[in-house]
Amino acid sequence: MVVTAVPVAAAPGDVPPVSPQASAADFVDVRTVVPDAVIDLRYATPHNFVGVPLYPADARCLVHESMAPGLAKAADELRTQGDVLVFWDCYRPHDVQVRMFDAVPDPAWVAKPGPYARSHEAGRSVDVTIAERGRLVDMGTDFDDFSARAQAYATDGVSAAAQANRARLRAAMGAGGMAVYSGEWWHFDGPGAGVQRPILDVPVN
Repeated sequence: MVVTAVPVAAAPGDVPPVSPQASAADFVDVRTVVPDAVIDLRYATPHNFVGVPLYPADARCLVHESMAPGLAKAADELRTQGDVLVFWDCYRPHDVQVRMFDAVPDPAWVAKPGPYARSHEAGRSVDVTIAERGRLVDMGTDFDDFSARAQAYATDGVSAAAQANRARLRAAMGAGGMAVYSGEWWHFDGPGAGVQRPILDVPVN
């Protein structure tokens, strides 16, 4: 796997308030929780499995406030090792999930949209990795790799170093009370991620 450079974390300073819709949904900008977070929202770029931007260019990483303490703890754990959290996806609008499933209509790889919100659609899951000295660590695959090697505990075709890095990420996120999804090493669920909730209509910017 090619270990690529990542965007620089935002400079310290006040994070703009979230939109009224996001505030009403109890969403927070993850930068208020993890000030040194690297935000690299792949769906705001063409560098994703659909091949076109699905979010506006100024999209923000929004999460439900229930995830805040856990993400802060996970970031603290990694910071002691000289690492920072990189966020690839956070809250995901329902209409984006529909477009994703239209592109890859296989529930083994893309969650099928339903009449309710949960996980990303509820702002209670994140897709993350680790950066070390400004570069992504080797995790064995890139984001949204639709192969068996992307499974959280995969060993076949995944180097020992990548397995150790995945374990390091799981340990940090686990310290914050978040659980990895077995099918994707990068996907972590926060409290109540699996609960069915009303579909939200919250802008990501």
